[in-house]
Amino acid sequence: RPITFLKQLTKRLLVLYPPLFRALQTKHSVVPYAESAVASLVATRSSSSSASSPPGLRDTSLSTNPCFPVRTQHTRRPALRLDLSCWILCVFWGGRAGRRTPANPSWGSTSPPLKLVLEVSPWWLLVTLPGSALCSRVVLRDVPELPRGRKVWDSGTKMRSCDLLVALLLCFLTSRWAAAAPATCSGIVPMKGRVEAISITEFGGVGDGRTLNTWAFQKAIYRIQHLRRRGGTLLYVPPGVWLTGSFNLTSHMTLYLAREAVIKATQDTSNWPLIDPLPSYGRGRELPGGRYLSLIHGDGLHDVIITGEYGTIDGQGDVWWNMWRQRSLRFTRPNLVEFMNSRDILISNVIFRNSPFWNIHPVYCSNIVIRYVTILAPSDSPNTDGIDPDSSSNVCIEDSYISTGDDLVAVKSGWDEYGMAFGRPSYGITIRRITGSSPFAGIAVGSETSGGIENVLVESINLSNMGIGIHIKTNVGRGGYIKNITISDINMNTTRKGLRIAGNVGDHPDDNYNPNAIPVVDGITIRNVWGVNVLQPGTIQGIKSSPFTRVCLSNVKLWGASGKEVPWKCTDVSGAALEVQPWPCSELTTTTGFDFCSVAS
Repeated sequence: RPITFLKQLTKRLLVLYPPLFRALQTKHSVVPYAESAVASLVATRSSSSSASSPPGLRDTSLSTNPCFPVRTQHTRRPALRLDLSCWILCVFWGGRAGRRTPANPSWGSTSPPLKLVLEVSPWWLLVTLPGSALCSRVVLRDVPELPRGRKVWDSGTKMRSCDLLVALLLCFLTSRWAAAAPATCSGIVPMKGRVEAISITEFGGVGDGRTLNTWAFQKAIYRIQHLRRRGGTLLYVPPGVWLTGSFNLTSHMTLYLAREAVIKATQDTSNWPLIDPLPSYGRGRELPGGRYLSLIHGDGLHDVIITGEYGTIDGQGDVWWNMWRQRSLRFTRPNLVEFMNSRDILISNVIFRNSPFWNIHPVYCSNIVIRYVTILAPSDSPNTDGIDPDSSSNVCIEDSYISTGDDLVAVKSGWDEYGMAFGRPSYGITIRRITGSSPFAGIAVGSETSGGIENVLVESINLSNMGIGIHIKTNVGRGGYIKNITISDINMNTTRKGLRIAGNVGDHPDDNYNPNAIPVVDGITIRNVWGVNVLQPGTIQGIKSSPFTRVCLSNVKLWGASGKEVPWKCTDVSGAALEVQPWPCSELTTTTGFDFCSVAS
């Protein structure tokens, strides 16, 4: 029958068209809706075999009902589009025999029926497109009493007219609400569930903060790697403090940290493993030779997720910072998390704390999503960059808070002659809705740019107590290029320098760099920037033999603390400036022929 066919078609669209799920996701969910639904099925499936169930898995915030997604202290009420998607799933997947309820999560004809409540818009009678304003709000819930003016269908009935309405208007409503949602690039690596869940405790892990769990993590990941469950495996880390040395992840796995779970790095550095230097750096970033392996490492992987309920990964970096200060390091300090030569990596809903060196370092990677993370380190901790995409492409960094001792986000692509020889650029990088503070830069490009950096979008950034708001940096001998960088909608509060674009920043790995390798900087657009308590608005210092070109400043307002205007400083640069306060240097005051630079763009 037509209605049955339409139901089946819609059901298959929901399964086979993941972007629809992403459009229906609420922005503020700690665990996205799709993962919540799949994780609930894992929990329900695991309940039939207590021996294979991770201890405490069913006691976490993973709901046993996909119609009632995860709630934690970090979540807000799901948006309208999530309620509608939940109702569609229950209608089409639940069947007419019965429905899940919070009181009875099992499927069956004995389940109490759910009620569908529609608040009917008074305009719906006037709309010719059937139902375009009918569902002004759809809420799925048990209804003990009916408020006046609402129509109710029992979910155990056939609901033919409502089924038909939803099937016809599914795409219309989804596109309408998705257009109103905040922009996101996270769809390049969607959250997914796993068919199997195991716990670190099954492999001898003890979360007492004293027992070393390196071997437990290695055994668990070895099992995931060699059993190769179709659909992947979730490694569950329960609440507790799990002391460990470094370990390697594997493909098709999720590392899931429960609330109040802490993976803590051991401070015994004597046996910390060493690995080769990155080929695009030629040596350790700090010292010649190799480098210490990151606490959590992955090389040549795909389909890896690090997520949870805002559990913590703590690098206990103070022992490494003190070695750096005392000049007793033998090799370059370890990163907290590093992925090499990997793709389809998702990191979300985790707190990163006290990294020995850079916090999150994807290098030679593609399709990386990092969102809803918190990264913390003391302001005096050396080189604790937040997120450093390095010679990587299609990187999405969104909705995160970062407060560290170095750049919050820094885009890199190799170091001098080694980076030029390796020749892998960074491109297609989006950085959006980041909040943070640092004595160094909020958003940085460089200074390691020898492989080239282009097509970077930065927008909606809130910075406070900063050294430099925006820092684009390179140096003679770097080679490479910085092209097509767009930065917009930046708010700064209390900053030493608002903007710096410089061609004289950064050291060299050795004396073999080529002083004739001159970088190219072209097509830098910075617009809609507002700053207060900014000591110095900006400097642009190009390279004499290779001036920076097509630099656009549009609607940039940077106000000093005393109200006194401090002038810009510019050399070896050409471009345009529109509505800039204080008025910039003369090199940027001409607008003739610069259509690329406008307030409306």
